[in-house]
Amino acid sequence: MLCTNGHNVPDNVAFCTTCGTSTFRPAPMQYRSYVAAPAKSTNGLAVASMILGIVWIFWLGSLLALIFGLIASKQITERGQSGKGMAIAGIILGIVGIVILVFVIIVSVAVTHTPSPT
Repeated sequence: MLCTNGHNVPDNVAFCTTCGTSTFRPAPMQYRSYVAAPAKSTNGLAVASMILGIVWIFWLGSLLALIFGLIASKQITERGQSGKGMAIAGIILGIVGIVILVFVIIVSVAVTHTPSPT
């Protein structure tokens, strides 16, 4: 074994017989390896549902947002994917869009079928 200055010393000696320096060598560091958990994939239908809920596209987007959101919610639960919040947002926005469509239809029918005063 060598001391910290490079002199030969026996293995069981704490100090070098030539220079008197310590022969202490710290134990080699042990490193722990950590494996990162695989990232969850985001459900594509959840993304599509939220986008279609925001962009109504003549209310067709609202209907598709509702359908895609419901399907995505089921898939996320089964597959353990992420995107549950986007699916819920798409469902809510789809429902809001459909409610507004029904309201617009009722108002337009009411306005066109009101008898005019004579």
